[in-house]
Amino acid sequence: MTQPFVVLAEFEAREETVEAFLEACRDDAICSRRDEPGCLEFTVQRSADNPNLVVLYEVYADRAAFQAHEAAPHFAVFSGALRELGIVTKQIRFLHKLFPSAH
Repeated sequence: MTQPFVVLAEFEAREETVEAFLEACRDDAICSRRDEPGCLEFTVQRSADNPNLVVLYEVYADRAAFQAHEAAPHFAVFSGALRELGIVTKQIRFLHKLFPSAH
């Protein structure tokens, strides 16, 4: 049985770009859930202590589903927003979801 593939991506925006970045994250999340059958969950979090810190929690059926996400047109738009807004990628972690079971 394949374990769901989890991506935790942490980004830091500047005060003047954080709202635009959150909108880009929102669009990526909506399109991922709507258009990608392998995207099981995609949520956007903002740090309670640092409002410029944004964390994406993404769950895919497997690594191949995540690779399909990276090839999607909306991901290209998101990647462009990262560059245009000067967003700093702090950390990206790849994990396997164990509990609770997705099945």
